[in-house]
Formats: sequence, C-alpha cells, structure tokens
Amino acid sequence: MDLRGKFIVFDGPDGSGKGAQLQRLEAWIQEQGGQVRRTRDPGGTVISDRIRHVLLGYDLSEMDPNCEALLFMASRAQLVAEVVRPALAKGATVLCDRFISATCAYQVAAGFPREDVLALGRYAVGDTWPDLTIVLDLPPEVGFARTGRKPHHVGKRADAGQLSIFEGARPDAMEARSLEFHRRVRELFRELPDVYPKPVAVVDAEPEEAVVWQAVQKAVQDAFQ
Repeated sequence: MDLRGKFIVFDGPDGSGKGAQLQRLEAWIQEQGGQVRRTRDPGGTVISDRIRHVLLGYDLSEMDPNCEALLFMASRAQLVAEVVRPALAKGATVLCDRFISATCAYQVAAGFPREDVLALGRYAVGDTWPDLTIVLDLPPEVGFARTGRKPHHVGKRADAGQLSIFEGARPDAMEARSLEFHRRVRELFRELPDVYPKPVAVVDAEPEEAVVWQAVQKAVQDAFQ
C-alpha cells in the first residue's frame, strides 16, 4: 500500500479518540518506511496558531458568526499553503487532526448552510482536500463520559460555531453546547460520506482502542489499495 503524497484527516466528536488513532496510523506508516507530516486544524503554522489563539481566547459572544467562520477557513488556507501542499509534493503522508469536515458538522449544527461551508472551503484550500477523511463515530453521551464534560452546560451564544472542538480548552471557555446540539453534530458527521467532495469513512469509535484501530486500518486499506 503506497501512501506517499496522501492527505488523511481524522475527525469526529469530542472523546472519539482521534489522537490515539492518529498516533497508531503514524507509527504504522513509518514502520512501512513512509514519511509522515502530522498537523492539526486549526493551527499548524505560526500564522494559523495566532488565529487559533484568537478563536480560543476571544469572547465569541462579541464575534460575528461570519467572522468566526472566516477565521477557521483562513487558518486552513495558511496550513494548506505552508504545510500540507509542500509535504505532499515531497511524497510525505500528511495526517491532520480535524479539517473542513469539522465545520461541516459543528458550524452547520449551529445554523450555517452546509453548501456555504463547502464553497468557502473550496476557496480556502482549492483542490487540496483530504484523500480520505476518517470520522470516528461516537454517541455524545459516551464522549461526555470520556472527557468529563457535563451535557447540561449551555454556552453564551447559541449560534457559536466550533469553539468546543479545541483540544485542551477549559469546558467553560469552550462554551459547551447542549446534548441536543452534539447529537445534531453526530448526525452531520454521519452524513458526510454523501456530501463531502472527497471520500469519507465512518468508523465506530465506541469499542476499545485496539478494535477501533483494526477498523481504521481496514478503512485506509480499502481507500488506497
């Protein structure tokens, strides 16, 4: 299986185990002699991390929703131009924690039209979409239990987009959404195979990590063999 020059993204709800599966896939590719460039979204470059800092630290109740969406896409535009495209051109496999797929779930659940998200994504990254997006599917109740979050938390602004996806952010800073919001996010992630411009594989993330890894391996093999 040749993964040189392939762009693979992991996405899914909080608590789905993206980090663990990214680490396993990175090690697997390296064991086969492949070169891996691992990154994250939003962030991954000096400029993108500055945008991430704005999104993490700013009071989103004062930020226009369109501004929020544009900041996410601006971060991706810089990441693709500075990291993803050069790494792919050198034959590396690029592994990314979240991408436009996250906006298609979180911000669409918050009320953004999905077609607008996809159009904005095309403007931001051009033709550089993931060759495969693996969505780790998990009921939100299980994700809350794994992360220690409380499903009854309510955010300051009902239409806020993706702030809750930031790894390492405090629950109050993340403006945690209601359980119904997260159920809608899960539904939208599960719809991605039918609407996303590039292939999406949905993997059950509820079993133990080793079982999920077997399903991830199969998804990668099916996509690239």
